[in-house]
Formats: sequence, structure tokens, C-alpha cells
Amino acid sequence: MRRRTFLGLAPAALAMAAPQKSDEASLNRPKVAGTLSLKARSRAGQPSERVLRWEVAQTAIIICDMWDTHTCGMSAQRVALMAPRMNQVVSAARSLGVMIIHAPSDTMKYYEGTPWRERMRSAPKAASPFPILARCARIPEEERDFPIDDSAGGCDDPIVKPETGPPYPWTRENPAIDIVGFDGVSENGQEIYNFCKQEGIDKIVLMGVHTNICILNRGFGARQMTRLGFEVVLARDLTDSMYDPRTRPFVSHARGTELVIEHIETMWCPSILSEDLTRVLPGSADPERRSDLKRSAR
Repeated sequence: MRRRTFLGLAPAALAMAAPQKSDEASLNRPKVAGTLSLKARSRAGQPSERVLRWEVAQTAIIICDMWDTHTCGMSAQRVALMAPRMNQVVSAARSLGVMIIHAPSDTMKYYEGTPWRERMRSAPKAASPFPILARCARIPEEERDFPIDDSAGGCDDPIVKPETGPPYPWTRENPAIDIVGFDGVSENGQEIYNFCKQEGIDKIVLMGVHTNICILNRGFGARQMTRLGFEVVLARDLTDSMYDPRTRPFVSHARGTELVIEHIETMWCPSILSEDLTRVLPGSADPERRSDLKRSAR
């Protein structure tokens, strides 16, 4: 074959070999070996820590509502600062084999037709022990003892703009967070449940915003996922609250967020530091040794 003819055919051959969007959406991450060691802090009774051993093949990170902007300027600023750090952690966890699910609510139109969106939508519906709600509100005893007053929305801007409801200004996830490879995109609790059941995922790490609202309330949030039987932890250094220090208990914004995290540790799930998601136990990701392999001759 003449060189010119071969070069002319090569691009067409490569195009045929490359997976199309519809094909890519049907592909899911390989299940690989590796064990995360998570130092989980809980407050059921006395504050305590214990080590959780989670297999990466059974683990998903759900990134909650890390939008590109927000109605509250201070909230948007804190999310913008958090997003690059979150991307570093998520990128490391992805490379270890952890599933990454992006859940920027109200923005699914932006991701329509992408393999990440279609991957989540195509999972067959899985039977659940009870109907999966779009929103799980606070239970009465939780509302009574909730550590902060966020009844006015919790925005800590100097002058708080009145909430007008939709349409909201956010259109996508913060662009500092990569959506790549075998990742998924969904805002729907049923879709995420379906996908996790399909993939054998029963362990969930929640990160993102806001700790006192969406992290708890969403259909994929801490309340519902724990009730559905998933093991759940919150990455406490990659979250933020909607809390205004001008309201009860009149503490700093940072301390208000800590109080909500402590509440979650008491009522719903433990918390971890995100660095635990960036490595696995030494040797746990190694290939299995086959006893029938003969040692190579020297």
C-alpha cells in the first residue's frame, strides 16, 4: 500500500475505533482492588473515632450542589475557594477506582446528552424499601434541637437579598471540578440509587454544600441514603453551611458549620477528613498472585 493511501485511511480507521457518545454512556468504571482506610468521627453517645475499611469498588463520592454561582455572594466565594481543593481529592480518589457522582441540582439541562448524564439515567430501576423522596425534611426532634437558626436562609452577605425562588442563577457545576471518564451526573435520588445498586455500591461519601440544607435534605443526601441502608460519611473539610452569625447561636460562620457537622455526626452519619480518600492501604491494590505461575528461569 502506498504511504499516501495509508495516511488517507488512518483517520477514518481511528474514527471507527473511537467510542461514540452513546457507546461511552454504556461503559462503567472497572472494578479494581483497593481498600480505603477512613478515620470516622461520630458523636452517638460520647465523641469517638473508629477506622472504616471501604473497598474502592463499593464506594462512590457524591458531590452535592457545588454550583458555578449562588444567590448569596459569600456562599459563592467559599464554594469557589473549595472547588479546586475538592477537585484534587476527587481526582486522586477517581484514580484509585472510586466512583464519582456529580450532583449539581437544577442544572441537568446543561449536561443533557453527555455520557456522564446518560450513564446515570440508563441504570435500570431498582426496588427500594420505601419510595425515594426528592426531599427529606428535618424530623420534629431534629428541628427542635437544630444547632443553628437558618430559618431566614442563612446568607451572611452584609445586605441579604430577598429570596425570589426559581429561576436560580446557577447553570452548572463549578468549572474547577472536572467531570471526566466514567463519572456520572444526576440530581435524582432514584437514579443514583438505581446506579449504585447496578454497580454494587453500598458506601457513600458526601461532600459539597450546604451542610445544613442539601447535604441532609436531598434525595441522595445523608438522611435518605442512611435510611436506604447505605454506609454514609461526610467529608467535613469539604463542606460549608448556610449560616449567618447575626442569628442564633451568634457564633462565627466557621463555628456554625462545625456545629452542623457535629449534629450530623450525632444523628445521621460519621465524618472524615478528605485526605483519607487519596490513598489506599499499602498492598490492597496489588494484583492477585497466582500460585500456578512458575518462576521464570534465570
